[in-house]
Amino acid sequence: MEERKMSAARQKANKRISSLKSLLCVGLDSDPDKIPEVFFRAPDPVFAFNRSVIRATGGVAVAYKINTAFYEARGIPGLLDMEKTLGEIPAECLTIADAKRADIGNTSRKYAQAFFEHWSFDAVTVAPYMGFDSLEPFFSYSGKLVFVLCLTSNEGSRDFEEQRLENGRPLYESVLEKVTLWGKDGNAGVVVGATKSALLGDIRRQAPGLFFLIPGVGAQGGSLEDAVRAGVDVNSESAIINVSRSLIYPAGSFSSIEEFEAAVAGEAEKIHAAMKLVL
Repeated sequence: MEERKMSAARQKANKRISSLKSLLCVGLDSDPDKIPEVFFRAPDPVFAFNRSVIRATGGVAVAYKINTAFYEARGIPGLLDMEKTLGEIPAECLTIADAKRADIGNTSRKYAQAFFEHWSFDAVTVAPYMGFDSLEPFFSYSGKLVFVLCLTSNEGSRDFEEQRLENGRPLYESVLEKVTLWGKDGNAGVVVGATKSALLGDIRRQAPGLFFLIPGVGAQGGSLEDAVRAGVDVNSESAIINVSRSLIYPAGSFSSIEEFEAAVAGEAEKIHAAMKLVL
């Protein structure tokens, strides 16, 4: 097994990956317009929904990614739901703030303080295009994980990320090269979409030491098997695959919370089984 320096957050994730043979990251993109009606019997429907998803997936999940937009959009009640949800996530699982922040240094310091100190997330997503000074405050937390947007799963990735620079290389390769230099104690990672499976293996070969967050499996159509095979490092670790809508919004109607949890648990088990076959 290859040894390398790792942040505490990365060690926690890799320990979980190794013990479960799972790369599952559960995306809590919790939308009041989509959650089953049964949860509206509770005083805090979104929190009740999140708690059920966590209960149903906790045995096979490595990480939980909270898309902060879905909480910020509801103001203070949404932020309170986010805070309570963090308290429900098992301590052995990685917690990710999918916030995609970056700004001039003094502002980024406050963003980093918010997500790493006040909220105590293990990891955060950030955007690279304002340069290192906008991301240095995040990387200064050597015990955390910082996931830099590299080659994302959306169609618009071709507008900038896939554009060729004067040297002929695509922009995302320049981002990748920089991120390998910016990390401290193995706290650097990149976001690479599963919909770019043809490129994922190349990106892993170029950045063997980074931790990968791979969205785009499920509703966006990325191949789970390809993402597992191409995304992991030489130790079959240091990658997590995010699944959101296709997991947390199972088809059908539910007369009870227990029925909903059983459906989510069944889907999570299928995903885990598929991952184990490749790992």
